[in-house]
Amino acid sequence: MTDDTAAPAPRTQAQRTAATQAKVLDATVDALVELGYSGTTTQEVNRRAGVSRGALLHHFPTRESLVVAAVSHLVDRRLAELLSRPRTGDEDLDILVEAFSGPLFDAALELWVAARTDRGLREAMIPLEQKVSDALAAGSAELFGARYNAAQIELTVELARGLAVSRILRTPESDRAFVGRLLPVWKEILQSHV
Repeated sequence: MTDDTAAPAPRTQAQRTAATQAKVLDATVDALVELGYSGTTTQEVNRRAGVSRGALLHHFPTRESLVVAAVSHLVDRRLAELLSRPRTGDEDLDILVEAFSGPLFDAALELWVAARTDRGLREAMIPLEQKVSDALAAGSAELFGARYNAAQIELTVELARGLAVSRILRTPESDRAFVGRLLPVWKEILQSHV
């Protein structure tokens, strides 16, 4: 008789490294969302991720590299999530507005605000912002094809970001109503300039 309950093959070093990094990055995003940038210390991330200080510092030698990598990790996940949805062919700008919601936006907002006065963080975020812009452009091209040009997409992203910032001061119900009034007007403006 054959034993089908054989132990799984041991993980490779690359798999262990990837698992450790994912735990650290997820813990960092959670801390950013719950505690803000000022409360997201390396000690707090160590505690949440359950990794040693040495492991954390090996992968992310500075706080800036840690928080930027965490948001970058979340950007990749969020883009994959949005692009993996079943397509109807009727996808529209609503999806860009939706992209600026949830933990990704909350974590990124914490970094944007902190970067205003933290020069090191600001410099670390410049490549991240380029990555976000590139990801939004590529995702939009895949979703919309030639329906909108690059400038229309870029301006829509800025509008979506602004709506997301102002969402902080609205209830979810009033936000849905607010966006529900503004987005159709924006789509109409874009369609009139095609």
